[in-house]
Amino acid sequence: MSLFFILSGPNLNLIGQRQPEIYGRDTLADVEARCGALAQAAGHTIFFAQSNREYELIDWIHEARTKAAGIVINPGAFTHTSVAILDALHAFDGPVIEVHISNIHKREAFRHHSYVSMRAEGVIAGLGVEGYELALGHLIRRLGR
Repeated sequence: MSLFFILSGPNLNLIGQRQPEIYGRDTLADVEARCGALAQAAGHTIFFAQSNREYELIDWIHEARTKAAGIVINPGAFTHTSVAILDALHAFDGPVIEVHISNIHKREAFRHHSYVSMRAEGVIAGLGVEGYELALGHLIRRLGR
């Protein structure tokens, strides 16, 4: 049994309420339930957390170094600004998948750059909250290889 960390950054606690035309109507609790069920069906567990505070995300990434087989991360707006999150991810030896609910490349120009992509094994963008499940499914399959 392996543990996977699924981390979400600022304002993602508001999905389902904030700009549903971009982020959809599913809540983060819905995403957590589906990811938990996916992991459990494969014999694994998840640590699912969201924070609006950069340092908290960094602390969880540090914790993942000794506990997690992989990380799924949607850094929210920190995607475009946080060298600190990138540095923390570089200290993690396992695979990292970056997720974005919206297609960041169809949005404002400042959203087109991702620091996290410099470390991520893969990026899923624009597939809605299903991106979290797709990322976790990839990590589970990768672990089985």
